[in-house]
Amino acid sequence: MNLLAGFAPFIAFALVDRLVGPVTAIGAAAFVALIRVLYDGLVLRRVPKLLDTGTAFLFVAMAAFWLVEHPAWTVWNVRLVADMGLLLLVVWSIAIGRPFTLPYAREHGDAALWDAPSFAVTNRVISEVWALALLVVVIADALMATTHADRRIGVGLIVAAVLAAMKFTQWYPRRRRRVLDRPMMG
Repeated sequence: MNLLAGFAPFIAFALVDRLVGPVTAIGAAAFVALIRVLYDGLVLRRVPKLLDTGTAFLFVAMAAFWLVEHPAWTVWNVRLVADMGLLLLVVWSIAIGRPFTLPYAREHGDAALWDAPSFAVTNRVISEVWALALLVVVIADALMATTHADRRIGVGLIVAAVLAAMKFTQWYPRRRRRVLDRPMMG
């Protein structure tokens, strides 16, 4: 799955934040998110993915709020809001029965499998694992935003949660195929 590309605005945010600060990073993330939505819609002529449109809305709303209110945001406050928004997008996609991983899986999967119950289950489970990982990320962000805890703990939790979700995303579809392809005993 090319799921990592869906997280491009968040990656841009993290990189620019380290170089310049959270406010500029919000603008960079909004720009990347809008480019992804426009590219899908205008160049590829397809409906942009929920993750892309939701992320564009999230970062544009954050940028607009900053322009109007000029809040004194710390990097951890911004990360908390951004990651909570991402968690809500992922949970929403599961709740409406359209797991956010589905369009990425369809881009790289056999079209004959799209309507198979196992395809839907696999994507729901992967999306649920991402929701769990993002919940850990939000908790770590909240810890860093509200306490004087060692930043290495928060960053370690975030990195571990994201890496675990990425590994699971790679492993689970292969495992599921092996289990489903196993001959029935009887």
